[in-house]
Amino acid sequence: MSPFFAGASVLGLAALLAAAPPKPLPFSADWYEPVEPVRIAGPIWYVGTKELAAYLITTPQGDILLDGAVPGASTSIEASIKKIPRDPANIERLLITHAHFDHVGTLAHVKKATGARLAVMAGDVELLKTGGGSDYLFGHLYPFHFDPVPEIEEVLEDGDKIELGGVTLTAHATPGHTPGCTTWTTSVEDGGRTYNVVFAGSISVNPGTRLVHAPSYPGILKDYRSAIAVLESLEPDIFLAAHASFFDLEHKRERVKTEGAKAFVDPGGYKKWVAEGKAKLEKLAGAETK
Repeated sequence: MSPFFAGASVLGLAALLAAAPPKPLPFSADWYEPVEPVRIAGPIWYVGTKELAAYLITTPQGDILLDGAVPGASTSIEASIKKIPRDPANIERLLITHAHFDHVGTLAHVKKATGARLAVMAGDVELLKTGGGSDYLFGHLYPFHFDPVPEIEEVLEDGDKIELGGVTLTAHATPGHTPGCTTWTTSVEDGGRTYNVVFAGSISVNPGTRLVHAPSYPGILKDYRSAIAVLESLEPDIFLAAHASFFDLEHKRERVKTEGAKAFVDPGGYKKWVAEGKAKLEKLAGAETK
């Protein structure tokens, strides 16, 4: 989850919530705005909202849905899938990058509607089962909650693989943003070329997170640094993420019309994103030690 208000603190938000009746907060409008689906490369399609990613990976044996935007976005995602055209009922596997409400808000609905099998890194299992209630930062804030997902068919460890219809995705543990934050890698063919693809787990540090003194959870700074080391070790051709703005989807979407999958080839953009995330993390950690 990226920061929801520029300069807002979680403590300030908590005070606001305590004084207000339950209602949705004014998160960015582009988190909810439907957009046309776009084919990224081979079987990979973007079917999320303007800012919040959801990816459909199509195969002859059923489809894989990775991430699912905010609660209430199911109609938008399903409409995008149908425009491809694919039947949402064909979804066989459900995966996530991390269990925050703006990326798993539709998970319970999709799972119930399709019967798809869910695979999640161990660190985020409790988050899903409590509907965000156990989150180290947002657990006490109701707007950040989502429908609980009590049934998880497969609990993942670092390096586990999900295989379906000729597509193989590898799970890389990249914790910190959430304890079970996951980066997924795969390779796909498009136009006679093979592309290495990364669906990067978030390395953003949300306002209010404590890294050094009374850490938000034990070992969180070590986890963040480990996650960044994993991301630095990867060399993708195509860089994707949980937020569309992280990999500049808006401009790449326009280029797809003439360039196809080549529009998403961006190893430089990936390295820059990781480097900026690392610099921000170390700046925040350093500020806590002064």
